[in-house]
Amino acid sequence: MRKTLYIIGLSTFVFSCTSQQNVKKNTYKPKTPVVQGKPVVKTQTPEVPKPKVVSDHGVDFFTTNIADPTKNDNTASYGSIVSAKPIGYKVVKTYFPAIAQNFRQRYLILHYTALPDDKSIMVLTQQAVSAHYLVNNTGDNEIYQLVDENKRSYHAGVSSWRNDKNLNDTSIGIEIVNAGYSTDASGKRIFASFSDEQIRKVAALAKDIVTRYQIPATNVLAHADIAPTRKQDPGPMFPWKKLYDQYQLGMWYDETAKQNYFDLAQTEFPLRYNDASFIFLIQTGLQKFGYGVEPSGKWDDATKKTIEAFQYHYRPQNYDGIMDAETWAILQSLNQKYPVK
Repeated sequence: MRKTLYIIGLSTFVFSCTSQQNVKKNTYKPKTPVVQGKPVVKTQTPEVPKPKVVSDHGVDFFTTNIADPTKNDNTASYGSIVSAKPIGYKVVKTYFPAIAQNFRQRYLILHYTALPDDKSIMVLTQQAVSAHYLVNNTGDNEIYQLVDENKRSYHAGVSSWRNDKNLNDTSIGIEIVNAGYSTDASGKRIFASFSDEQIRKVAALAKDIVTRYQIPATNVLAHADIAPTRKQDPGPMFPWKKLYDQYQLGMWYDETAKQNYFDLAQTEFPLRYNDASFIFLIQTGLQKFGYGVEPSGKWDDATKKTIEAFQYHYRPQNYDGIMDAETWAILQSLNQKYPVK
């Protein structure tokens, strides 16, 4: 009996202790309020875009425009990447392309060689003159590249157009095999023609170049345009209008605008032709268009040669070097269509 009472008492004590522990565990304790602050935002440094680069025979090329087209006129193209190779160091050329850049190639200049094919190659590769490309007259589908486009060739010489000088630095030169000109008994130059196949080659090559480098129409020029007192090439037989009409290359005037200016000039030209102020105005118009003539108010030799170069390009049926009403009308219409920016 005593043993039984002892067991009952012990059980009661254990149950009582367990109940107190459960009460302590279940006792509600209000949580301390948490003051909400501003959320912490983790900033991430944006990744620098890496332009796609491909290799062609060991030369790397950007395949997309890496420059800022709002800051440069001619950057929407690919370009080869020429890099230094310092011993013991790696030049990283794909991570951080700068937007402050553009292409050296801003002009396309057309020439004739005044020589046959074999002599043209010899002169342009073994003497102190060169060009990036040579268009032959052999009837095949080949065009010869003589100088890398990223390098300067010596084709323009002393030259200028609008605000630029020494155009070897900023141009690509195309030489076309052609006999040049001979002189008749009266002293007039008689120019040789170009074959249709040559013109197709020149057009295809020029179209590719101006598209890749975004060369504007105002910068597709004759050698005579950029050096009118020294040069005549490619001469009046080169079909500039055909290149403009069929391939959208270079500049040409609007016929309606030309006719309007021509009508205005019919009565004024005979009266003012030898007036110094009128001559000065003509010279200023040529200079405004791009030619490197200095206004003097006189029909000097430089002005006459500049007019002749202008006529080779835009009035090839008559290139006498005289500023007549038609030549003036063409000049005015071109200045209207292609203003200096």
